[in-house]
Amino acid sequence: MKKIARRKKLFVELGAYLAAVLFFAFAVPKLLIERTVIDGSSMEPSLHDGENVLVEKVSVRAGGVKRFDIIIFSPEGVPDGKHYVKRVIGLPGETVQIADGKILIDGTPLDESYGMSEEISYAGLAAEKITLAEDEYFVLGDNREVSEDSRYPAVGRVKAGQIRGRVLVRIWPLSVFGTVD
Repeated sequence: MKKIARRKKLFVELGAYLAAVLFFAFAVPKLLIERTVIDGSSMEPSLHDGENVLVEKVSVRAGGVKRFDIIIFSPEGVPDGKHYVKRVIGLPGETVQIADGKILIDGTPLDESYGMSEEISYAGLAAEKITLAEDEYFVLGDNREVSEDSRYPAVGRVKAGQIRGRVLVRIWPLSVFGTVD
């Protein structure tokens, strides 16, 4: 009788461990955090091609996207699995325009404090004022000369539902491990 009770307890514990492993293996990446690899140079000097980052998903679902956050998103019409990594510049309800090489938010020049000082040579869609809806964001790559971002029709305004997460930390290569500005 004792043997059967011990076996039953062992199977229950193994089942609980297996459930926990499966939860962390499948649910955590889907719901909370995921690893992503940077593809291309559009976010240099902040992020470089081949670097691995952790993307946090919880605050995005709670409406926690702020100006200058680096986000991962998938625009409409883009094949499954493909995503973009860009910096949030314009927030819902704001008017964005690029004029004379400068970003204007509601008519006021944007003060960028993360190392961007170059004038923007191509305004694209933002040559005219763009008023963002309550669920839209305007995003730019840090390397503005090569970035395909909200200035281009293929990306355009990013809807809140297209945002997969916010870049939290760079994890690879180890020489650059740490938070991302």
